[in-house]
Amino acid sequence: MTETGSLARPSLSQPTFTNSAQPFDIVSTYHSLLAHDPDLTMPVAAIESLVLCLSSHPSTTISETLDLLHTSTQRLKDHVPNPISLSAGTDLFQRYLVTQLQATKPAGTPLGGGSTGSTTRSGSGYLGLGGDFNAVRAHLLSNGRLFVERAKASRQRIAGFGRHFIRDGTTVLTNGGSRVVGAVLRGAAEGDAKSGVGAVRFRVVYVMGGAEEERGGSEGGEEMEGTKTVKALRALGVPVATIPESAVAYALGRVDMMIVGAEGVVENGGIISRLGTYQMGMLAKAAGKPFYVVAESHKFVRLYPLSQYDLPIEQRVIEFEVSKDQKVEDEKDSIPRESFDVGEDEGVVMDSTENDFKEKTQTTTSMKANGPRDAVDFTPPDLISGIITESGVLTPSAVSEELIKIWF
Repeated sequence: MTETGSLARPSLSQPTFTNSAQPFDIVSTYHSLLAHDPDLTMPVAAIESLVLCLSSHPSTTISETLDLLHTSTQRLKDHVPNPISLSAGTDLFQRYLVTQLQATKPAGTPLGGGSTGSTTRSGSGYLGLGGDFNAVRAHLLSNGRLFVERAKASRQRIAGFGRHFIRDGTTVLTNGGSRVVGAVLRGAAEGDAKSGVGAVRFRVVYVMGGAEEERGGSEGGEEMEGTKTVKALRALGVPVATIPESAVAYALGRVDMMIVGAEGVVENGGIISRLGTYQMGMLAKAAGKPFYVVAESHKFVRLYPLSQYDLPIEQRVIEFEVSKDQKVEDEKDSIPRESFDVGEDEGVVMDSTENDFKEKTQTTTSMKANGPRDAVDFTPPDLISGIITESGVLTPSAVSEELIKIWF
């Protein structure tokens, strides 16, 4: 852990992602942070972006600061196809800053109270004498950076808890490219000399889906999700087998436990994770295998989905299609009969109706949505054996209590 005013990376103390001659762009900053640090998670990158945004905008009131925070957060969410993980971090950070603002309000100085100070303005949101808000703002940014550092350190704390679940001779099945799952597996393989915990001899079955094979051949030469973790484990002497998603049930007889990551942990104790996690949970339950989730507390999100189709994002996983010829016939049949009975203007009305239909079709197909490669699913809490966080191991039923502690 670094001190409050200093960081391991210079991006927070010295914003290098914006040009002083150009306005701050939080979306490009967010993507730049992710590109510069592959180990950075979406929530932490979003929080760092918000800290940089606050640093680059010389706000002078509390209301202006909170409005900037809200506007920037919403802009980030609007530009990410799946903002669930991002929202968990940004919403928690907003709550943290509001708490800090309330704690740093000078005693006896009402919000909005005027003063005779030369640099003080009267009106809602100003703090006392001139310069008071500058001190509050500096304190806010300092604590914001500390918040980021604590979020980054949580992965290693989770690895410390999670390694105790993996014992000699165990075979672990996992999927996706979760960084915290990789940290847990590497931690078990390496051991911890300081605490006297030795290395564990175990094996890993890694699920590499067909969608990830497509991603591996995408532009930029991006590796398949999970490839980096597989290479790192094999380099540590851990035997790793890779299987397709269709072989998960087949592999269950050789597996002792499952460990998965999550994009978000919801209020009822379930998780939102990459597509295929739900079926892994169902198979583990049917086979009597423990199913563990590892996730940082900044991924706890205030959602309460009831089913797969109750998530606040649009996904194109199930799409019914017919042949093009049949589609044209269906479109003609869907035109109201009244459109044909219009006398001399029949041809005009027909063209208008067809154009309207085309516009509706184009609007529907151009909407932002997640395809199978980027889709997620919801795993209900009854399939989860435990949730390993930096605060310890939680049962799914304890998540709501943990959210109350965090938010209230």
